[in-house]
Amino acid sequence: MAVCVLIPAFNAGETLAAVLDECAGLGYPLVVVDDGSRDATARIVADQGAVLLRHERNQGKGRALRTGFEWALDHGFDTIVTLDADGQHDVSSVPRVVAAAREGGFDILIASRYRQFQEMAGLRKVWNRFGVWCMRQRTGFEISDSQSGFRCYSGRLLSSVTLGAEGYNLEMEILMKAWRSGFTIGSLPVPARVADGRATSHFRPVRDTWNICMTFLRYM
Repeated sequence: MAVCVLIPAFNAGETLAAVLDECAGLGYPLVVVDDGSRDATARIVADQGAVLLRHERNQGKGRALRTGFEWALDHGFDTIVTLDADGQHDVSSVPRVVAAAREGGFDILIASRYRQFQEMAGLRKVWNRFGVWCMRQRTGFEISDSQSGFRCYSGRLLSSVTLGAEGYNLEMEILMKAWRSGFTIGSLPVPARVADGRATSHFRPVRDTWNICMTFLRYM
């Protein structure tokens, strides 16, 4: 199994160095997609020795993930773990997530924050609970967190689906297309350090929540 860690980053200079330091201890190849940052994000990645992919202008988290997925598949990786750049995820849990995905035969395994839903802000908490219920009712998958950015993807899934979303709704698009194509999806409880990263997140509560909802409905 060839595993790499993928981090989309936009103006993440205040948090990214610590995340990369933690990732360095895992022993997995690390790629960061700098999505048009105007701060020191690119320099920090270069200083850490990670693979740096750059967008000249900000195109959204989804587009950054797609760029990273394309790179990983082109370089022969069959397992891609995604992490956010704001430090909210427990990097030390990556090997456990990878092992659980392999043992369970999951094409997507979500590191679930469901025990921390009460700590989430406003619409993110409401939609995550509602989204989890809708996903379970529609697909039958026991997913307990529909929005976590800490995920493990199989290369066979990513090479089989065509993705088009450019924002935060890409992660919902992947879930729905994976379900419709017969791939397996699961979740593993992995508490985050911060439930939704709201202090450093670029998530726009109303607009991005709406886009996620519409993506779910479109693929139902």
